Amino acid sequence: MNPTPEAVASSFDTQAAKVYGLFTRPASRAKVSAGDRALIERAERGRFELGGTEVVTYRWGDGHRPVVLVHGWASCAARLAGLATALHEQGHSVLAFDLPGHGESGGELSSIVECRDIIRKLQAQYGAFSALVGHSFGSLCSFFAVREGVKADALVGISGVSRFDHLISEMRNMLGLSPEMEAELRRRLENDLFAGESNIWVRFASPYAPEQIGVQRILLVHDEGDETTHVSQARETAEAYGDRAELVVTQGLGHNRIIGAQETVTRIVAFLESTNGPAATV
Repeated sequence: MNPTPEAVASSFDTQAAKVYGLFTRPASRAKVSAGDRALIERAERGRFELGGTEVVTYRWGDGHRPVVLVHGWASCAARLAGLATALHEQGHSVLAFDLPGHGESGGELSSIVECRDIIRKLQAQYGAFSALVGHSFGSLCSFFAVREGVKADALVGISGVSRFDHLISEMRNMLGLSPEMEAELRRRLENDLFAGESNIWVRFASPYAPEQIGVQRILLVHDEGDETTHVSQARETAEAYGDRAELVVTQGLGHNRIIGAQETVTRIVAFLESTNGPAATV
């Protein structure tokens, strides 16, 4: 017997809810190595509330003109602890945080808008940043935050996602979503998660409106063999910013190992040493 139209609609809604949940909630809290756990324990913890959700922050140094590290989706600040420690040892004050639903922060849902708001709160507390350094989804969030008024001397994207739209494409390919299901996911994101935010598929892109990004120095580090975020996304962002952007393409470091690789740390430290000066304005 063929299912009734009501049953088909119910099945579609159930599947759509599951897909939406996968896009807005990390499947689990990221596992942290013993080494990274030991390094994150050296940081001074802080806490504040964002929309009723507790956000946990980490600080190395006194917080003066900090370098702010922004982790990726389904990751956490502890995964960036090695980079944070290396930057601190080079004389930088460093801040990091766990997004809602990640690491030690509360909540379940998370989004690029929440990340922007957390970065804004840190700026209100600590003042202008020396740099924003984002990994993967965190790179996308960092560009968006600066476009939305956050002040920083420099931007660094590691394995960076260039467009919010790419995240949809990756999920579509991974789950084999039908065109109808993809359209429903987009509708729910536009009307539910990002209600009140206009033109999200364009505004949430790193290459969008580069003239709105007041930062004059941008470093992009990406691995040629990155199977999670293709290197073409870094090249797209670099092309949009022209002479302001430096693209470093590595070999054999993948999407995650690149974060703490010595080659990456050395490049970022040298880059930040060359960008000391007054904060850029937007």
